[in-house]
Amino acid sequence: MESTLQTERLWCELWVSLASLLRSYTAAYGLNQAEQAMVELGEERITVRVNNRWLSLNRNEAQLLWATESGAAGELQFTVHGRLKSPAGDEEEMDMQAEAWARDLMRDQKPEMPR
Repeated sequence: MESTLQTERLWCELWVSLASLLRSYTAAYGLNQAEQAMVELGEERITVRVNNRWLSLNRNEAQLLWATESGAAGELQFTVHGRLKSPAGDEEEMDMQAEAWARDLMRDQKPEMPR
């Protein structure tokens, strides 16, 4: 039982870390932009919104289901090493996936015009 509690705590910590990475990357991509992303963190859901774009992540233990306003969706799973694993077995660092989501969300944002 102690191992199960420790594993659940690990998933929670990785979840919070993923939200933090999304905040950091969307903020970096949003520098000098008219719009900034809003990142909402809950125990089982992260929602990132910018203009009419959004990314929704839902967590059940180590499993992550993600979807975007464009209809793109997928499934990933946290590993005990802090990576994200696809159903095909490919693993990627969390920061790389967070950066890719942030880049996609912030694409085509028009720079704010100087006054």
